Amino acid sequence: MIPVIGVEEQRIAVLGLGRSGLSAARALREGGAHPICWDDNEAARDIAAGEGFEVSDLSRQGAFDDIALLVTSPGIPHLYPEPNRVIAAALAAGVPVDNDIGLFFRSFAAQGFDEFDTPPRVVAVTGSNGKSTTSALIHHVLSEAGRASQLAGNIGRGVLDIDPPEDGGVVVLELSSYQTELARALTPDVAVFTNLSPDHLDRHGGMGGYFAAKRRLFSEGGPDRAVIGVDEAEGRFLANQLSVGPSDDRVIRISSGTKLTGPGWQVFARKGFLSEYRKTRQAGSIDLREIKGLPGAHNHQNACAAYAACRALGLAPRVIEAGFASFGGLPHRSQLIAEQNGVSFVNDSKATNVDSAARALMAYGRIRWICGGLQKEGGLSGLAPGLANVVKAYVIGREAAAFALDLGETETEICTTMERAVARAMEEAEPGDCVLLAPAAASFDQYDNFEQRGDDFTARVRANLG
Repeated sequence: MIPVIGVEEQRIAVLGLGRSGLSAARALREGGAHPICWDDNEAARDIAAGEGFEVSDLSRQGAFDDIALLVTSPGIPHLYPEPNRVIAAALAAGVPVDNDIGLFFRSFAAQGFDEFDTPPRVVAVTGSNGKSTTSALIHHVLSEAGRASQLAGNIGRGVLDIDPPEDGGVVVLELSSYQTELARALTPDVAVFTNLSPDHLDRHGGMGGYFAAKRRLFSEGGPDRAVIGVDEAEGRFLANQLSVGPSDDRVIRISSGTKLTGPGWQVFARKGFLSEYRKTRQAGSIDLREIKGLPGAHNHQNACAAYAACRALGLAPRVIEAGFASFGGLPHRSQLIAEQNGVSFVNDSKATNVDSAARALMAYGRIRWICGGLQKEGGLSGLAPGLANVVKAYVIGREAAAFALDLGETETEICTTMERAVARAMEEAEPGDCVLLAPAAASFDQYDNFEQRGDDFTARVRANLG
């Protein structure tokens, strides 16, 4: 646990008692604070009370009269589409609002680092797509190289639940826009921006607010090294804002598909090969084509981001390559779950938006595509680059018929349920086909989360394979 510093004897409100909220309450108590906890869910309140925390309705009149700080969970809206009533009350009372990420950064460097030969470092990864795989890949490479590494944030453990770092240790954080937007302290040593595509627009008041939330990771004095995906205009703008000139190697530009040139530090992937250039000279290369845990151009972008971050931490190219080779990928993210009779079965249930689904479609050849669910804003036009690879779409979800209409000339079958979609795709699959779950939609119309949807797909495929 990372105890929160500077909170001794303070009464601090904690809103939302899921993983991050309970973790924050424990770390606050460890730091000498008195947490006042609340969640609209009675079961969550009971768990907190069972751990000895004071539970009190933070929406009542006068709840913030003696409160020094409100710590809120990332899923609770604090601005758009409208602030949660408890957060609104805190804002009206002038009580600062923070989250567990802010508490982590303000407390992390107070762990006796002056006694270490090599101070621990923090790598923080954000972006619309690929941040989970990138974070896990960085952690994997570091671990394989014998570096003490912990994975936390939006993946792995809660940020305040991690162990106090070792000499030379690295903490790898995956951070969502919900987390970066509100955190009052954001000071990573290496910060990574993978890419940007429309997502969570209602929560951020539009695309500009969404980008601004991501950009905050780089705004407080800036990290020592910034790894920036420049395949979109926002990434190019961010890289430009962070650098003082073309040769400024504090910024490492990365791309999947474009050869980057210039006197600075670049890492890019083209035709399955990763290349690193520094001061116009090639400094490293990796053949990504045979690395099963990183299929497709979108994963090659993840590889570029992870490679750049690991290089910024001092790892040699060959050490990074060895880590890539043993990386097995993440569940629900381009996860190869079976191969039989020349047909492969891939679970990419995490492809919850159009951009991530399009990237998945472009990673494979002949695709029997299982898609559909709770459609997000912006329509399906962004899928066009990948639809040429789709032999047939098997559409699930409560609004399957409407989803199918938006796919234009792509052959579709309205299946509604995962059970029927998997059965039909497997009946019609031929050698060389890939049965791919990449929904391009949220899961909440039929499942609690994308993991449950991916598990359902996996279970039905394996049951049908016998």
